[in-house]
Amino acid sequence: MSDPRSPSEIAREALIHLAARHLPPTPANFQSCYNEIAGLPEAAPFPETQLRQLADALVPHGDVQKEALHRVATGIQGRSWMAVQEGLLAFVAGRDRLAVDSLPEGFSRALVRLLETVLPAFGEDDPRLAQAAQATLAELRRPGCEVLLVEQSLRRLAHQAAFAVEESIEVRQSLLHLLHLIIENIGELSLDDSWLKGQIDGLLAAVEPPLTLRHLDEMERRLRDVMDKQSRAKARSVEAQEEMRLMLSAFIDRLASMNASSASFEQNIESSAKRIEAVSRIEDVAPLLKEIVVATHAMAEETSHSREQLRDLQDKVRATEAELVQLHLELDNASALARHDPLTDALNRKGLDEALIREIAAVRRRDVPLSVCLLDIDNFKKLNDRLGHAVGDDALVHLANVARRCMRPTDTLARYGGEEFVILMPDTSLEPGIEVMTRLQRELTKAFFMAGKEKLLITFSAGVAQLLADEDGHGAIRRADEAMYLAKRAGKNRVFGA
Repeated sequence: MSDPRSPSEIAREALIHLAARHLPPTPANFQSCYNEIAGLPEAAPFPETQLRQLADALVPHGDVQKEALHRVATGIQGRSWMAVQEGLLAFVAGRDRLAVDSLPEGFSRALVRLLETVLPAFGEDDPRLAQAAQATLAELRRPGCEVLLVEQSLRRLAHQAAFAVEESIEVRQSLLHLLHLIIENIGELSLDDSWLKGQIDGLLAAVEPPLTLRHLDEMERRLRDVMDKQSRAKARSVEAQEEMRLMLSAFIDRLASMNASSASFEQNIESSAKRIEAVSRIEDVAPLLKEIVVATHAMAEETSHSREQLRDLQDKVRATEAELVQLHLELDNASALARHDPLTDALNRKGLDEALIREIAAVRRRDVPLSVCLLDIDNFKKLNDRLGHAVGDDALVHLANVARRCMRPTDTLARYGGEEFVILMPDTSLEPGIEVMTRLQRELTKAFFMAGKEKLLITFSAGVAQLLADEDGHGAIRRADEAMYLAKRAGKNRVFGA
């Protein structure tokens, strides 16, 4: 039966019971005491244990969900259904917010490709970097990867990569220093070989920073040419030594034969002299004199034949020596004559052909553009006619040097013929290629060419062509040549695109 007292009186007594039992005045405790005093049926108990298990099973992602779970825990502790409900709703809202903050799938795939491309450059010597990289890749490959988690992984990876890069730079510098010492030491040990000195100078130039694969590849080609010449010269030297040995052996045999013939002739003369002394009749002298004359003629013929053989041997020795001298001269000039123009040190036509094959294969493999420029010095014939060919050669060298200062390490300079040069610019489309050539023209106007005391302005006209998908290198050069001709017709000192 219900209590006849008013609800306010029951409520005051319920508060007194809560204080006496040392219970917190929560809505649940108050409701329980109130029902007990008023004789009302007991409501279902607060499921604290089950709610705590539910809260423990929830994994927060980000600060928003962490704060929501804290509100759920506080509501469970205070047996407040309202606080628990608000905390759970906030947790769900935080999940929706995280879904909005997840990385786009295409962006995460691009990051994966970037990391997979860059990380092999660090090698496998640093396990911490490898572990951080694999963790980042795993996070990026996870469906709906979250921005915050990816950011944390990338921060850890960047931290490890900084140490790896620093160590890699130190190792690279140490290896270059060691390589310099080895090359210089080889040069010091071989001062008498001019061909080897050329190799040493080329190697030292090739390993100077910035170190590029193009420079190393070109140096390798130069060395292979010299090594081929050296191998052939060494083989010919061995053959010449064997020929000299055989000729010396023949010379010794001939001397021995001459010595034997001389000894035999001497014995015949002595024998004939003794027989002449014993002759008593004049008619017996004639046969003896005839034998002496025959022996003398034979000795003279033998001596003449030996003289001719020795002269032939001497001529062969001189011819072999001259051949060896020529081989060493060819060896000394092998590097310069193989793929480089000896005047400007730019690639020659053969070197350009090989560079075109190499660069076209590289840009098509990487799917990047390649621009080809053909430039021609303006009024070059007039310069030669007025000041001489020596000044013209100096002008070509001046242009090549200024061009190198303006080029990137990945660009290639070649002398195409006469006063024409070709520049290959990988990873460069048509418009940037035209801008590069225009910038080179401006640099030439600043760097005056001195012909004695006369200051001359060197200009050029140029055509630039971007390599087409189905085009070879010489096709691009032809189009660049046509554009260069139009630049000449338009007034010179201009750059036109093909």
